[in-house]
Amino acid sequence: MQTRNLINNEWIDGPRGERLAVVDPATDSAIAEVPSCGPAEVARAVDAAAGAFPAWRARPAQERSGPLRRLFELMMREEDRLARLMTLEQGKPLAEARGEIRYGASFVEWGAEEAKRVYGETIPASAASKRILVLRQPLGVVAAITPWNFPCAMITRKIAPALAAGCTVVVKPAEQTPLSALALGELCLEAGFPPGVVNIVTGEPEAIGGAIFADARVRAVSFTGSTEVGRILMRLAAPNITRLSLELGGQAPFIVFEDADLDAAVAGLVASKFRNAGQTCICANRVYVQRSVRDAVLGKLREAVAALKVGPGDEEGVAIGPLIDDDAVAKVERHIADAHERGGRIVAGGEVFRPRDGLARRFVAPTIIDGLTPDMLCAREETFGPVVPIAAFDAEEEALALANGSPFGLAAYFYTRDASRLIRVAEALEFGVVGANDGAPSSAQAPFGGVKHSGFGREGGRHSLDEYTALKYVSCGVA
Repeated sequence: MQTRNLINNEWIDGPRGERLAVVDPATDSAIAEVPSCGPAEVARAVDAAAGAFPAWRARPAQERSGPLRRLFELMMREEDRLARLMTLEQGKPLAEARGEIRYGASFVEWGAEEAKRVYGETIPASAASKRILVLRQPLGVVAAITPWNFPCAMITRKIAPALAAGCTVVVKPAEQTPLSALALGELCLEAGFPPGVVNIVTGEPEAIGGAIFADARVRAVSFTGSTEVGRILMRLAAPNITRLSLELGGQAPFIVFEDADLDAAVAGLVASKFRNAGQTCICANRVYVQRSVRDAVLGKLREAVAALKVGPGDEEGVAIGPLIDDDAVAKVERHIADAHERGGRIVAGGEVFRPRDGLARRFVAPTIIDGLTPDMLCAREETFGPVVPIAAFDAEEEALALANGSPFGLAAYFYTRDASRLIRVAEALEFGVVGANDGAPSSAQAPFGGVKHSGFGREGGRHSLDEYTALKYVSCGVA
C-alpha cells in the first residue's frame, strides 16, 4: 500500500517527514500515515504538471486515449483490492465499495472514448474572403480537490475528462481518505501516463488549497464539498481568475405522489437515502408523501428499514457502515434531537451505538421521523446520515413549493405513474439532477451538477470536457 505522494512519476515524502494519520472510522484505529504537504510540494507538483502539459496536449487524441483505457482495465482488474482499501479508510460496506470502483472506472472508460471527440466547428463567414474556425483547446494545469465520501469516483470523474481534453492534473484528496487516491496513482503509473501528467499531493486542505489558487499556472480547479468551502474557493479564485467547477451541498427532496408504484418508490428511497450511510450529496434529505398514501408508504418503509444491517463495512450482509468521524455523528444526533423537540415522531431508529466491543460509537440505526416541518434542521441542512424525515402534502403545487423552497439545487426525486405529471414536475423542479421514478440517476454518460447554492459546472457525459477546454475563434483571410 503506497503512502507517499506522487509527483512527476516519483513517490516522495512530505517536508521534514511530517505525516497525517489515516483512521478506520469503524474502529477509530490508525491504519496508515501519509505525507502532510504544503506549498513547497504543491509548487513541485505544479512544476511537474506545467512541464508535462505541452507534450501531453500535443499528443494525438488516440494516444491520450490509450493510457485512460489501460487505467480503466487496471481498475477493473484491481476492483476487489481497491474496494477493500476504500472500506478500510472510509467505512462503506464492501459491496458498495466495489460498486464505487466500477462506477469510478466507468468515467475513465468514458474519458478514453471522449478524448477522440473533442470537436471544433466551422462557421459560415459573412464574406467570401474569410473562413471562421472554432477550436476547443485544453486549459493547461488543472487541480482536483475531492471529498472523503466517494474517494475513488470523485477523482476519476474529474481527472478522466481533464486528461482526455489534454490537460495535466494535480489531485488533492480528502485528508480522511488519501489511500484510495494513492492506489489510483499506482495504477496511473502502470497505465503509462508520462511523468507530470498525474500528480497527487496529500495534506491539510488550507495549506494545499491556498497554494493551488495562488499559482497562476493552475487554470482550473474542480471541487466537490460543502457550499461554505465553495464560497471560500470563489474568493481564492478571484486574483488569478481561476476557472471553477463546484459541486456543493445538497438538500434533496423526494416526492411520492398517490399514483406512484409505492413499492418502487420505497425501494428507490432506500437506495437513495441509505447508500453510504446517508453520506452522499444527492441522497434524499426530506421526503414528501401525498397524504392519501402516507400511511402505506410509512409502513413499507419501516419494513424495508428493519431489514438493513448496521455494522463494519467488511462484515457480510452489512448495508450501513459507520459515519466518517465524531463530528458527523454529532450533527446527526443534533438533527434527530431537533426534529423530536419540534414535534417530529421517531418511527424507527434514532440511536447512535457500537455494534460490539472494539468498534467506535459511529454507527447510526436507520431512522424514520414522521412530521417533518420546514423549521427543522433536517429540512434546512444536509443531515449526511441515515435519517429519513417525512411530511405529508395534499396537492402537486404544494409538493413543488416545498421541494423548491431551498437555496440548494443539486438533486431531486419523485415517483409517479402519470405521464403528464412526470413531465410537469421534472420541468418545474429547480435542481441540476432529477430522478423521475429513479433513485440512483448518476452515470458516466450524463452531465451531473447543481444549480443555485449547489454550485455550477458538470461532470459526466460530453459536457464534462467543457470544464477543461477553452474555445478559440480563428478568423482566416482567404485570398
